[in-house]
Amino acid sequence: MPSNSNRGVVYLKPGRVEVQNIDFPTFRNPAGKTIDHGVILKVVTTNICGSDQHMVRGRTTAPAGMVLGHEITGEVIEKGRDVEYLKIGDLVSVPFNVACGRCRTCREGDTGVCLHVNSDRAGGAYGYVDMGGWIGGQADYVMVPYADFNLLKFPDKAQAMDKIRDLTCLSDILPTGFHGAVTAKVGVGSTVYVAGAGPVGLAAAAAARILGAAAVLIGDMNKERLAHAKKVGFEPIDLTRHDCLGELVAEVLGVPEVDSAIDCVGFEAKAQGTDGKVTEAPAVVLNSLMEITRAAGAIGIPGLYVTDDPGAKEQAAKHGNLSLRLGLGWAKSHALHTGQTPVLKYNRQLMQAILWDRLPIAKIVNVKVIDLEQAPAGYESFDAGVASKFVIDPHRQLSGAA
Repeated sequence: MPSNSNRGVVYLKPGRVEVQNIDFPTFRNPAGKTIDHGVILKVVTTNICGSDQHMVRGRTTAPAGMVLGHEITGEVIEKGRDVEYLKIGDLVSVPFNVACGRCRTCREGDTGVCLHVNSDRAGGAYGYVDMGGWIGGQADYVMVPYADFNLLKFPDKAQAMDKIRDLTCLSDILPTGFHGAVTAKVGVGSTVYVAGAGPVGLAAAAAARILGAAAVLIGDMNKERLAHAKKVGFEPIDLTRHDCLGELVAEVLGVPEVDSAIDCVGFEAKAQGTDGKVTEAPAVVLNSLMEITRAAGAIGIPGLYVTDDPGAKEQAAKHGNLSLRLGLGWAKSHALHTGQTPVLKYNRQLMQAILWDRLPIAKIVNVKVIDLEQAPAGYESFDAGVASKFVIDPHRQLSGAA
């Protein structure tokens, strides 16, 4: 059994996180009720996500003192008496969705909007604002409720540890990218444009490729990320060249449109004006995707949009209101799909693709392993736009950890 010491990455104020001693997890839900369906995990890997950055930048209503982290892989060290199908020592992937498995939405596979794990709205997540108060997993140890339903057990622990840099992506970014591609109706022979060359964008591009896309274009203004996207086999689109996305697409495909488009940017989108100045434009990605997606095409939107953005430059955007050209999307009969990814819908088959060497996602998103104490520096580097996916190794169990 571990000692009762526990460290976690804590949000303090915009621009600042810190590793602090935090309470050791207990079998209690955020309301303080004792539960018997949970497990306590020794965290093996826990990742820094672009969604975490929205909170750290002060672009949400996240309170000071929140323990961050929703991308968790860990080993079961304690379990409640109602846990039947997991045992001590199992290595498991934790979907970022907290889901009960019992409500209508969970039963229908929409675990991203569980009706029972958040008293304020549908949907729960670990260490995230407005997502039910569940303690985050950028820590040494974490509690996971409804464990039999939520957790994906790896069939061979040694094999899983050999591929842990890939399998750590199953908690969020890989299923999220895959969900974006599936809801954009990517299939064999599709032409696909992905907005954003960060880790989720690269995961969406990888998902499009495994789904059979003929051409995968990925757009960004970050030169380093575009260079990495090209290195791993995607067509980079440099959005700093000019402001007509259709022309940039046509240079690659011969036509200014694609079958499928995926928004992996979200509400902190930016645009470059004719004067070369980059400014916030929260609707620019969605509007540009409606412009380049063919008639009757589809747009997947795994990029995050929030109901409250205190840091928005536009007054309407502070309350989640964007200047969308919805009439254009309607006229072109677009299918648009939004919302949190229901990770459980995809993680088992994506695990199989990783274990059978069909999806080298760690290489594609450029995983970089860091120690828990290096998390604040990792946040700074990620915010600066480095072409890496930071994976935290709290107990230094991965060879090559810094």
